[in-house]
Amino acid sequence: MRMLNNSKEIAAAAGQELGVSEWVPITQDRIDMFADATGDRQWIHVDPERAADGPFGATVAHGYLTLSMLPFLGAQVFAFAGDVARVNYGLNKVRFVSPVTVGSKVRDRVELLSVEDIDKGQRATLQHTVEIKGSEKPACVAEVVTLLMAS
Repeated sequence: MRMLNNSKEIAAAAGQELGVSEWVPITQDRIDMFADATGDRQWIHVDPERAADGPFGATVAHGYLTLSMLPFLGAQVFAFAGDVARVNYGLNKVRFVSPVTVGSKVRDRVELLSVEDIDKGQRATLQHTVEIKGSEKPACVAEVVTLLMAS
């Protein structure tokens, strides 16, 4: 895991890949819990028998489930250390490139695209590429903007 200990280290890392997380399995239980939490119980996610005859040949993770895993996966890759408040500012762009079928494993490849100084600290833009083991195309590519605010 890469630790970025202060504003100078964070700024110096702009344009660099920060690392890659471990592979994490996508189980039907994980998909079902997300479906319960969000109310999105479409059959392509929660009905293995029907999904076997569907467009993907199995149930698939929700795109937003994949997106929601970024904090967990990213925490395996890097940390903004020190006395800063980390605030989600938003997403510039998100694309769900390939479906994640049940039983797949995913990991997160993180690049720090840019760092800008702001009044109360820094604004960091990170690209998260969620890869699917054995697939050439990623599941998701997301540009995440985080504010790093000094206390």
